[in-house]
Amino acid sequence: MEYRESKAIYIQIADTIGDNILVKEWKEEERIPSIREMAVSMEVNPNTVLRAYSYLQDKGIIYNKRGIGYFIKEGAKAKVLELKKNYFINNELPYIFRIIDILHLDFKTLEKLYMEYKQRRSA
Repeated sequence: MEYRESKAIYIQIADTIGDNILVKEWKEEERIPSIREMAVSMEVNPNTVLRAYSYLQDKGIIYNKRGIGYFIKEGAKAKVLELKKNYFINNELPYIFRIIDILHLDFKTLEKLYMEYKQRRSA
């Protein structure tokens, strides 16, 4: 995985886990990789993964069964979706709006481009 400098690595790992939940690669009540397994696959220090898991636990997305491992909490998908939407609206959308304004794009053009994008993805 390639990490961006603009965001803490543990948050990027948490984002990846959230993405896996949203695309249903990992389902609620399913066990996720151990801290060591995740650290190896993400090529990071286990402490970084532990920090990501702690963050997700604090957000109510995963939980730990002592001695067994970490699991996706029931209702995690809805929580991840809410967190990601809020982050996007508050952190990324203002930048996108600024670029739209600078480039003098109108929403009709953007809608057309978005529909084309969706068609390509579903093909």
